Amino acid sequence: MIKPVTAKILMCDLVGLALDTRGEPDFSEVRAHIKMKGGSFFNRPWKISDKLAEGKLHFFLVPDVSTAAEILALTDKGQYDAVIAAATFIPKDAKFRFGGVRIGTGTGNMGSASWGGGDGIGGDAPLMNTPGFNSRATAQMAMKALLRVSPDLPVEQLHKLTVSGRFDTGKDLRRFPTRKLEGQSAAVLGYGNIGRAFAKLVQAFGMKVRVYARPKHREWIESEGFEYCATPTAAAAGADVLSMHVGLGQYDPATKRFANAGIVDWPVLKGINNGAVLINYDRGECVDVKALDRAMKQGIIRHAAIDADIFKGKGGAQTGPMVPYLPLAKKYPGRTELLPHAAADTDHVSRVEGAKQAVNQMFDCIINKRITNLKGACPAGYHKIGTCSPLGVARATPQDVHTIARADREKLAGLASEMSGLWSSATSAEDALAVAINRYRNALASLGL
Repeated sequence: MIKPVTAKILMCDLVGLALDTRGEPDFSEVRAHIKMKGGSFFNRPWKISDKLAEGKLHFFLVPDVSTAAEILALTDKGQYDAVIAAATFIPKDAKFRFGGVRIGTGTGNMGSASWGGGDGIGGDAPLMNTPGFNSRATAQMAMKALLRVSPDLPVEQLHKLTVSGRFDTGKDLRRFPTRKLEGQSAAVLGYGNIGRAFAKLVQAFGMKVRVYARPKHREWIESEGFEYCATPTAAAAGADVLSMHVGLGQYDPATKRFANAGIVDWPVLKGINNGAVLINYDRGECVDVKALDRAMKQGIIRHAAIDADIFKGKGGAQTGPMVPYLPLAKKYPGRTELLPHAAADTDHVSRVEGAKQAVNQMFDCIINKRITNLKGACPAGYHKIGTCSPLGVARATPQDVHTIARADREKLAGLASEMSGLWSSATSAEDALAVAINRYRNALASLGL
């Protein structure tokens, strides 16, 4: 019989972004979920005077800490047993004996030595994430950034001319030529959940998509109708849009750099088509900002949309990976769009569902020593039990296919048989075949395949 465990878990980011009746971020859904699982919830930091129930997990929501000093003041002596974080950086000297979960995919901000830093290699505690919940939100916001400037129709200017009575469609429209996205080329760096979602969005607009990723992903990339490229330079060559979704990659203590820092450098940028759009809704460090400055000066990049962390320290000093981009906004007015890492972190439903999954993983990890969505190495005494992502976000796995219900298998087999007969029919059946293809495709989508 498993011995009951008493533990304190720090939640150092918001777990709900919609506002409640008091105008405060609403954490009620996650609180109810924790209580349903038998845990307790506190909307405040842990106090040494707290009398905590034995054999329960106690979650403490402290979302307004952000600097390393603030986090260490709460965690440097192991005051909490585990942590759930979204954007907050967890310093190396923060101590958590039962591990941490990052709400989201990339774990570069999870720097605690308890699990070996953001790679999760080393330490005695496990590092986990919740991949997929904010993937669609991030990809959609990246697509919105592209659609703001391409096609490059000056919507606001045309609106003003129209409502002021200063526009004649027959005479004036010729002064505003534009170019649609269809037929243009998009380079997508990285093929995780976000990169894949963005590739599908631009593909739906008729763009030709080239994807840079590790070789093991090539077969899948090509099966989904994209061109595989072995290097970022090859993917970017002749591209009209460049969007990155690679994450920071592993940290190298010798160079004190992440593997993907500066992956978009001058050799990559100089091969892009003149007048291209660059989107970095990944990590600010992934772009060599000096090279981007050079590319914008030469007109290679006409617009750059960046979403990266920025923090305010004592005296209002700004820190974080967004800081190097700030001079570009002044240097190239109207050609940059800088967001404070808000693309994925402002969707209420995504944050709530990601937080719920993080809570589930924390319960299973602490009580049963079972780890879902492990990042890095599996510490001694724990059992890795696989991955979990929302339906239809991650690519289909053999396990996904295996778990399809018998009724669904029979339905898919029937639709496939119908299509086979129509394909081989000697008579003209184009309409019926098109309908059958649509039905089969929608049946697959409904099963997350």
